[in-house]
Amino acid sequence: MSKANIEPESSASTAADEVEDVAEDQPLRTSSHEASDEDVKDFVNTYDLADHLGVLQKASLLLRHPGDPRRVSSLTDGESTAFSRESTHKWRQPKLLYFTIFVGALGAIEQGWAQTGINGANLYLPEAMGIASNSSHDAVVLGLINCGIYVGQAFFGAWLSDPVNSRVGRRGAIFAGRSAISPTWPVLVAFRLVLGAGLGLNSSSVNVYAAECAPAYIRGGLAVTWQAFTAFGIFVGFLANVALHDYDASVIWRFQLAAPLLPALPLLLLIYLCPEAAPWYCKGGHYHLAYASLARLRNTELQAAIEIYSAYLSRRHHVKLYGDKRRSLFTKLRSLFTVSRTRNALYASSTVMLSQQLCGINIIAFYSTTIFSSSGFSATAALWASVVFGFINFIGAIPAVWTMDTLGRRSLLLWTLPAMAFTMLLASFSFSLPEGTARFVTLAGLIYTFCAIYSPGMGPVPCAYSAEVYPSESREVGMSFAIFTASIWATVLSLTFPALLEGLGEQGSFALYAALNVLAWVLCWAFVRETKNMTLDEMDGVFQDSSMEFVKQAGRSCLGARSSMKRQRHQLLDNEPADEWD
Repeated sequence: MSKANIEPESSASTAADEVEDVAEDQPLRTSSHEASDEDVKDFVNTYDLADHLGVLQKASLLLRHPGDPRRVSSLTDGESTAFSRESTHKWRQPKLLYFTIFVGALGAIEQGWAQTGINGANLYLPEAMGIASNSSHDAVVLGLINCGIYVGQAFFGAWLSDPVNSRVGRRGAIFAGRSAISPTWPVLVAFRLVLGAGLGLNSSSVNVYAAECAPAYIRGGLAVTWQAFTAFGIFVGFLANVALHDYDASVIWRFQLAAPLLPALPLLLLIYLCPEAAPWYCKGGHYHLAYASLARLRNTELQAAIEIYSAYLSRRHHVKLYGDKRRSLFTKLRSLFTVSRTRNALYASSTVMLSQQLCGINIIAFYSTTIFSSSGFSATAALWASVVFGFINFIGAIPAVWTMDTLGRRSLLLWTLPAMAFTMLLASFSFSLPEGTARFVTLAGLIYTFCAIYSPGMGPVPCAYSAEVYPSESREVGMSFAIFTASIWATVLSLTFPALLEGLGEQGSFALYAALNVLAWVLCWAFVRETKNMTLDEMDGVFQDSSMEFVKQAGRSCLGARSSMKRQRHQLLDNEPADEWD
């Protein structure tokens, strides 16, 4: 089969957006069982992979018989061992894979540090800039300074992801995201906008890069590095706030806002030592480059061949449905709403991003020092209390390395959100205590507990989930929309929280966020689908059913589980066989 063979027929050569409307309800499934030996030969001849014909033929057989490598008699001992170790020794991966994930996640340190830099600066910045009164005007200005980073992410950085990634690849986009950040600022808000633009491009690209480089069975665990390094950046930022505490109050806030530039420097030096993401090469038809890149990140060449050939089959199926015309950013964005498979992914991705903001973690990250100070803490004690918060946030992310791919993304959210709501509600009650040691210990303990529950669930899931749920053709713009969603709501919360504190007080504000955690649980139950251990190409099957059908299935599953529990209780009470209740 030549390249011309996989082009759409002339009758299907309409505009891409019109084709999408016609094919709206057709799932983008990989029909790997339809691939034949002749297909493999055409593939290797067309894409300069003739030297790898043998291994790709074995890959085709394994795709036709998924989960049963015994059907392929030509497997070597090393290949058979590698497949068995995917379940028994799944963390035994090439060092280059871990190095690649580590380098990409360095940008997350800056992301977290930038959040806590403003946290400490909030103690000094209002006085230095003449906005220290309790007026509504000053509260809005302070909120605007705090949310500037998110405005930059939402309206600039996130939407740079698709055009920049399309032209310079994942590595180039990550590099551009860091070099776009200015170390100086003539106007504080302008600096925060520029910073947000760079971080938005970086967070969109790094999470997609990690999802595309990682094997399916540990993709969730490796994706946790973004959250863990963000949490580490938050922790380091809090430490920097303490270290700078005794400096001149008129300039200390400048150091606190500039310091996050430091972790970007090693990322700039190391990113081009990592291989480019194979799916990016595949989208351009450069399968020989994708093969060479992925082979460096897998234990065997056969494992890389399976993923590359599967990506080719998925791409071929997509071309038959939608054509091979290069689509504009607007057309890709439109497809998020008009193509049912992509729309379902959009609902799920937007839900987890929105829920992360509704839970209230960023408000604590931004304003914890202010909250502790207003609760009777000295400035030093408030800073140290925030340091402990940052440390717990970092340590708490570590269990998710294992639970993301065992319990799963959906389960982690549904188990942790109720506990977060309850903890936030108790924190609101703690403000009723008189100022003093009891209030200090109670409030700090509950905030730390909230953080410990958040870190392995709502912390790592949103970005990792959003980076994996979209099809290859829409992955960059889908991730852009996810970052846009999170950033818009973070902007709203940052703008309103000072006024919220003024209007509802600490107790009322925390009670409101307790209720929002309950709302987040309902949204996650209704829209978030499980993706653990699924390859990126298998996501088409996960998001094939409509949201209404998924809710019905989830409801039937809950009723079935409840009926099963009831049947077991009756069996224990009456000592009757279970089949009498069927």
